[in-house]
Amino acid sequence: MQNKADRGVKYRGPFFYFDFKKNLLLLLLFKQTPYFGFLCNKKRSWRIVFCMKKFRNITANVVIALTLFALLVVTTGSGRGISVFGEKPSPIYSGDKTGDKISLMINVYWGTEYVLPMAELMEKYGFRCTFFVGGSWADDNVGLVRTLAERGFEIGNHGYFHKDHSKLTYDQNFDEIVMNQRLIDEIVGYKGNYLFAPPSGAFNDDTLAFCRKNGFTTVMWTRDTIDWRDKDPDLVYRRAVKNMAAGDLVLMHPTAHTLSALPKILAEVAAKGMRVVTVSENLGL
Repeated sequence: MQNKADRGVKYRGPFFYFDFKKNLLLLLLFKQTPYFGFLCNKKRSWRIVFCMKKFRNITANVVIALTLFALLVVTTGSGRGISVFGEKPSPIYSGDKTGDKISLMINVYWGTEYVLPMAELMEKYGFRCTFFVGGSWADDNVGLVRTLAERGFEIGNHGYFHKDHSKLTYDQNFDEIVMNQRLIDEIVGYKGNYLFAPPSGAFNDDTLAFCRKNGFTTVMWTRDTIDWRDKDPDLVYRRAVKNMAAGDLVLMHPTAHTLSALPKILAEVAAKGMRVVTVSENLGL
């Protein structure tokens, strides 16, 4: 007696039995698993077809199907997750746009003498910001980093040696970011949110893949004061507050001219009925 799986067969391949008149074979998964595939009929109705002649155990087929579905998200040996659907991790450029919060991101590798005065100005308004510290700087300023954390300021990760992360491999990104985070954790303790601000805003796919895999949020900025280059306090002020909107992440550094501009910046924030909060609070982390 003819097997039901063989009836009407126009082509008998090594892995499937199907009727070309009724179905179009669109995808054959894993030649090593020759017992099912995805078919689409002329009405574009998807279904999974099993070769029942060789594989009669429905439970086993379900297990194979679930296994193959899990493999659609491939993890390489280094632990980097790659979605076959094209989804890629991406950095954050702004926070909550519906509230009254903005954030000041102060990246620190130098300018030690301006760090605490900037923090004290914010305290006068009841504001808090995030200091993204470089590891080589933090290692020389453990007491200051601890003081900032104890006073309610957030400590973020800015890499250890201020390298160009767009040129680093996955493992090199790991070394730079993890070495700094371990130091930060030793100084202030684990605070629950890992934030990484790439030095000079430079990153690549390996940077983003590492951060997502290891629980870091990669943070860029909404507006840049460019205070590392331009030493005009009025220019720093204008860049910080122009078209200010909820969710803004404003990048700055501890410099003499930024410290000079900061009172006007904070006054403008308060006048607009807004608040300066940590990046984690702005992002809702």
